[in-house]
Amino acid sequence: MLSFIQDHWSDILSRGIQHAWLAGLPLLIGLLISLPLGWLARRAAWLRVILVGGSSLLYTIPSLALFVLIPLVAKTKIIDPTNVIIAMTIYTIALLVRTVADALGAVSEETTQAAIAMGYTPIRRFFGVELPLAVPVISAGLRVAAVSNVAIVSVSALLGIRQLGFYLTDGYQINYWAEVWTGIAACLVLALIFDVAIQLVTRVLTPWQREVGA
Repeated sequence: MLSFIQDHWSDILSRGIQHAWLAGLPLLIGLLISLPLGWLARRAAWLRVILVGGSSLLYTIPSLALFVLIPLVAKTKIIDPTNVIIAMTIYTIALLVRTVADALGAVSEETTQAAIAMGYTPIRRFFGVELPLAVPVISAGLRVAAVSNVAIVSVSALLGIRQLGFYLTDGYQINYWAEVWTGIAACLVLALIFDVAIQLVTRVLTPWQREVGA
């Protein structure tokens, strides 16, 4: 395995960057879409049923089927990486809408009432009070979505999309297990990098947690 890595390190790095792009960009897009959807789900019970229930169902769609169906809707080629980004954004939303709704719901009523008494408008209250307090829970959901994205993106190698999953399919086809283990190890390292990055950003956004823990 080490000799395979030494001989192919530049290709591994190139595919790793592409894999990170395909898994990471949908995380950001999915989070931006999930925040207002989670906020709406928190506002009314009937909206929660529709938004949380509907988004959760999206996660039951098999990834390979989604990779094949999206080109029919988006009018893209089957090997277009855009299909993977769209699919992973859908899966990210499926995981994060419930997380955002639960995180906002965990903000205490006393805190919300105090913000209202201080004259906070709904938008200012959301960005200035509710969202910052919800960051730790949202971060936990984002870490799950990141690991899930790294794993599912590998499936797109079956369609010829360039990323780390290639080593799994190619190594299996030629019965070269050093290549397979390299693909697995590279995916694990990438998932770990995502996890550490999210935790670092969370620490920056929640300085009060460090003060409480000190």
